Amino acid sequence: MIKVSESAKQKVVTLMQEEGFDAVNDFVRVGVKSGGCSGLSYELNFDREIGETDKVFEDNAVRIIVDKKSFLYLVGTTLEYSGGLNGKGFVFNNPNAERTCGCGESFSL
Repeated sequence: MIKVSESAKQKVVTLMQEEGFDAVNDFVRVGVKSGGCSGLSYELNFDREIGETDKVFEDNAVRIIVDKKSFLYLVGTTLEYSGGLNGKGFVFNNPNAERTCGCGESFSL
């Protein structure tokens, strides 16, 4: 399960509308790929299609899809959004990460 904070929900809905997606019917695709300072990095995109091996979640009225491989790294993660002068944008609070880099966009297990 992936959780979505209220601030992340508001930003997701705004960005989806700006990019021509519908927050009610379309999805936020969350994934993990090799790379980044710590070895693995997060991916966040919008999508209209569900793949055969994707897992589908809904939290705080945001529909999320995660591929099977990424799910193992992301279970229990909360997607948050930090705005303002010192804000980083979207932040993944991942309880599985043993180490994260300073930018918060990559991690290792």
